[in-house]
Amino acid sequence: MTQVQLSPDNQILTLTTPSGAHRFHGVWLRHNALDADTRDPGNGQRLITLADLPDNCALATAEASESAVDISFADDNKSVSFPIAWLLANAYDLPQDTTPGHLPEHAETWGEALNDTVPTGHYPDLATNAEAKRTWLAAIRRYGFAKVSGLPTESGALFKVVDLFGYVRETNYGRHFEVRTEVNPTNLAFTGLGLQAHTDNPYRDPVPSLQILSCLENSAEGGANMVVDGFAAAQKLREQNPEGFALLHNYSARFEYAGEAGVRLSSRRPVIELTPEGTLQSVRFNARSSAAPVDVPFDKMPAYYAAMRQLSDIIDDPASEVRFKLNPGEAFIVDNTRVLHARKGYSGAGKRWLQGCYADKDGLLSTLAALEANA
Repeated sequence: MTQVQLSPDNQILTLTTPSGAHRFHGVWLRHNALDADTRDPGNGQRLITLADLPDNCALATAEASESAVDISFADDNKSVSFPIAWLLANAYDLPQDTTPGHLPEHAETWGEALNDTVPTGHYPDLATNAEAKRTWLAAIRRYGFAKVSGLPTESGALFKVVDLFGYVRETNYGRHFEVRTEVNPTNLAFTGLGLQAHTDNPYRDPVPSLQILSCLENSAEGGANMVVDGFAAAQKLREQNPEGFALLHNYSARFEYAGEAGVRLSSRRPVIELTPEGTLQSVRFNARSSAAPVDVPFDKMPAYYAAMRQLSDIIDDPASEVRFKLNPGEAFIVDNTRVLHARKGYSGAGKRWLQGCYADKDGLLSTLAALEANA
């Protein structure tokens, strides 16, 4: 049975349901009221500022029905109603995991075992079937990467992947970039060299949060793509070396790029970034673009480098990687704030032509949330 009770000072409402008891402050309830004077009925945006709240948001009355809680405020007799389902969905009087380095909601770590079940969507299905697209986007949210098959083998086909959920983010590399061997390359990605697993563009602030790579030709020997879960690597470092993990999220690293005329990019961010609640937020790791660290205290610098080396070894461990060779008409997408990607070196024989572009994760998560709301 659902019950409500006010605290002796009328500042707190306690809602008790079969699932448990949850407390809500009067000021929180007033600020988050759902009535038409507080929120626009059409778009849901708030119509008031904090300055519009009474100095005292004490509650006068509270009554619960089967589906809603009706309350009034003492200061101005304002009455509002909250669906019980809404209050439970937004409850904040809950135990919280504050362990530094815990996973965000919906994320799942992985390693080499995922080689057997790489999440893959077939483009014709993704473009026409909402359920197929929802499943594919949910896999990206869960694992931080996924493959796409069935793309046309034509220049610019990678934009079709972005069009499924959002918009291309243009950079100094252009709307897209070619990944094939060049003479005098501006970036080592444009050579046949093998590349250590890395996140892209750590020298940008903010970094592009999604990267897409699509294959047009791939007859060269070698050149397999690899992905590594940066969240899993960070958690493994935390287990093996808690002090080193703390150093990598408490102090900023530096990243720089000045590979072409008129471009000088730099950023200062932790290699492992956490929210204030301790949730893993991002990993920035790129040996090619790292600059000299200057924010680490003198007496902690050796331990900082030891932790970086340990994280590098975890990332390089074959047990951490999922490996695949893209065929023409295939692509993969990575959450560039979490998943590191790499490739093996390849020979000059045959051809290897990939195209890449960037996008932003907010569009992907928005599209997924809309699809889930309509499921």
